[in-house]
Amino acid sequence: MEHFRVVIIGGGPIGIACALEAQKNGLNYVILEKGPIVNSLFNYPQNMQFFSSSEKLEIDNIPFISTEAKPKRNEALEYYRRIVTSNDLNIRLFEKVKNVEKTQNGFSIVSSKNTYTADKVIVATGFYDLPNTLNIPGEDLPKIAHYYKDPHFYASQKLAVVGASNSAIDAALECYRKGAEVTLIIRGDEVGPRVKYWVRPDIINRIEEGSIKAYFNSKLTEVRQSEIVIDTPEGTVTIQNDFVLALTGYMPNFDFITHMGIKLSEDAKKLPQYDPETMETNVAGIYLAGVICGGMETHKWFIENSRIHAKMIISSILKEKEISTI
Repeated sequence: MEHFRVVIIGGGPIGIACALEAQKNGLNYVILEKGPIVNSLFNYPQNMQFFSSSEKLEIDNIPFISTEAKPKRNEALEYYRRIVTSNDLNIRLFEKVKNVEKTQNGFSIVSSKNTYTADKVIVATGFYDLPNTLNIPGEDLPKIAHYYKDPHFYASQKLAVVGASNSAIDAALECYRKGAEVTLIIRGDEVGPRVKYWVRPDIINRIEEGSIKAYFNSKLTEVRQSEIVIDTPEGTVTIQNDFVLALTGYMPNFDFITHMGIKLSEDAKKLPQYDPETMETNVAGIYLAGVICGGMETHKWFIENSRIHAKMIISSILKEKEISTI
């Protein structure tokens, strides 16, 4: 059984930033990642473009050179992969953490491949694991998906896109331009205000000209084999349909973190309890880093404003070590 000073759960940008900081300060660490390097980014749509400019996605002051002001998915994969390989980070891929238990001397971490012990644990697992489901009849049909990859798949098909955020709007526009007949189903009365500023006018114009049909103040109520049912302000509408992209957002794996003993707020936000100065949770020795800190408010934390968590956490660990040796 291997022992580490720090076990980092999650090999995304913030998990990598924590590893770099641990390595610079001589702390024995390992990253455990359930998929490939930056698994969440790998699973983003192939043509996805970031809202942030490249310098705001940089970690540890390592330059991120992009061909455009706002980099795309493939450039980000290249950037973070090269950081891992060039710095020879200790990362173990395709190894899912199943359980973290507090012990008398630290923590026991059980993964799909091994068991480890650690003095400290950093949870940087993000929020892309679990989609927000619609809980409607037909949601289990193979024609409905909660993740979107490539618009080519939907060419010449009748596609319904549920949602009004960046992911939904990007998918609607890309699929429309690849020849899909796109219908947007939006719960509110407008396209999401946080949609990328250079994309929002595009989708509004496509809706106004009739290229993309949009149902506002509406919700999908049933998915059938060759049609869908929509509840609209004008009444129930049934339309022909081949595929549904339900891009209604995602949430952290709350069961995973509460099993460790981390407390959540009792309201709908489900905010995890942690010290904003050190990022240490109510469970001494377990820290949170990255977007998981926002609970259900998944728009609150992202790479550019949570990369500072790495220095905060490692600084706290080092300070505690100094105090213990006095």
